[in-house]
Amino acid sequence: MDNKNLYDVAIIGGGPAGLTAAIYLARACYRVIVLEKEKFGGQITITSEVVNYPGIEITDGHTLTEKMRIQAQNFGAEFKLAEVTSINMDNDVKEIETTKGKIQCLGVLLATGAHPRMIGFEGEAEYKGHGVAYCATCDGEFFTGKDIFVIGGGFAAAEESVFLTKYGKHVTILVREEDFTCAKATADETKANKDITVFYNKEVVRVEGDGVLRSITWKDRITGEETTHKVEDDTFGVFVFAGYAPETSLVEGIADLDERGYIITDKSQMTTKEGLFAAGDVCIKPLRQVVTAVGDGALAATELEKYVVKMHKKTGIVPERPLREGNANNYEKPPVKKETANQDNGNALFTNDMLSQLNTVFSRMENKLVLSLGLDNRDSSNELKHYIEELVKLTDKLSIKYEEDVEQAELPYVKVCKEDGSYSGLAFHGIPGGHEFTSFILGLYNVAGPGQQIEDDIKNRVLAVDKETKIKIMVSLTCTMCPDLVVAAQRIASLNPKVTTEVYDLNHFPALRDKYQIMSVPCMVIDDGKPNFGKKDVSQVLDLI
Repeated sequence: MDNKNLYDVAIIGGGPAGLTAAIYLARACYRVIVLEKEKFGGQITITSEVVNYPGIEITDGHTLTEKMRIQAQNFGAEFKLAEVTSINMDNDVKEIETTKGKIQCLGVLLATGAHPRMIGFEGEAEYKGHGVAYCATCDGEFFTGKDIFVIGGGFAAAEESVFLTKYGKHVTILVREEDFTCAKATADETKANKDITVFYNKEVVRVEGDGVLRSITWKDRITGEETTHKVEDDTFGVFVFAGYAPETSLVEGIADLDERGYIITDKSQMTTKEGLFAAGDVCIKPLRQVVTAVGDGALAATELEKYVVKMHKKTGIVPERPLREGNANNYEKPPVKKETANQDNGNALFTNDMLSQLNTVFSRMENKLVLSLGLDNRDSSNELKHYIEELVKLTDKLSIKYEEDVEQAELPYVKVCKEDGSYSGLAFHGIPGGHEFTSFILGLYNVAGPGQQIEDDIKNRVLAVDKETKIKIMVSLTCTMCPDLVVAAQRIASLNPKVTTEVYDLNHFPALRDKYQIMSVPCMVIDDGKPNFGKKDVSQVLDLI
């Protein structure tokens, strides 16, 4: 048995439930690993304002869950970005197959959460990304000054409608029931907002347009009467907040699910399969909030402790104890050190946490790089120039080149070149800040080597691409989902010289927004083909190539 990949507990899913369980288990000196296919933190990371988490007056979803992750890491929990493809629960030692190898463990916690549910009205799939959206934080700004329709009557619909008033001319909520189904305090705040109109007993029939939305039709569920909102020379947005579908496909046929696909658990969070526990939004529960996910995770962890002790005695197998303070982590993104440069670093661009992350990446880079700048006299070019000049001051691994005879429509940009000046295939058009800071730095790391780990079979697929492929990715710096797609596509370009991945901040390139009729991010265009929306991993990008 491979002790290196043997754990007391494997947690599938890195949201609040999974992270809480990791804190409890690692603190109790059990070896635990958290497996997450996309981004640690879960759905709450797209929430810009959290005001109802006990003891914290106000924060955002990313900050809250990142603190949870660091807390678990400091107790010795390990982390791996990998997709779980199958679970074998038939033996005392369970086996979990992932895209980055096999994990063995004594107990399993499923905390995979849920994904936004599509309603299925006519035109919904067709206009997804072209007016129909599911993330207010990511896509709200595309509808600045325009009418916005929100579909749904739960917490998300009520809360996100208030958020969307920051952008929209007016927000109209279409509620299927006779009233909101969320807490009265939340609903009352929404109802009292002067920029929001609420219609009850309404059901969307269809949306129509000519590439962008031009009309939405809904019907009264009592009278059957249909109403159409139509525009001629403008467009509008439709945000769907109709609940979530549980991510339980991994355990179909292993544990019992209810008719809606949620996993059935007992009072100790164990499923109908011994050794398989569940927590968070995958479970049957009346309230899906961070605080309830945290409670599920804590309860599941304490019950898993008892189960693991029983398995130690039964099998005689005891995995290695975890090392504290993050000394034994498999978390594959560059770690953030607690101790960084002096607080008075005099650099307004990079916080101390950012400097710590940068120093870690620079220390691991095997080769030097040249950052080639395309600039003009606009403020955005001056901002990019200052940004890159400050970055280069931090290390001798980077240098600057200023390009001449540049294409005006592409400015400003920074191209990542190898030490000999040859183009690596990676470029960012705009200023790589906000949520794209980490993806840009990971791009440098991937080009300079050794880069992020990648499975041999996926790497072989990347190297097998034998045609010139140009990938454009349009992003917003406020989008929490965009960096996942950017990192995946850039990883392909860093390995295969036939592939280029160029990223555009749509705030600086409205012509691209109009050309591809983009009203949602991330948006990927391969070889100037049809736009494709949503985050993807390397395998999914390769499928499209």
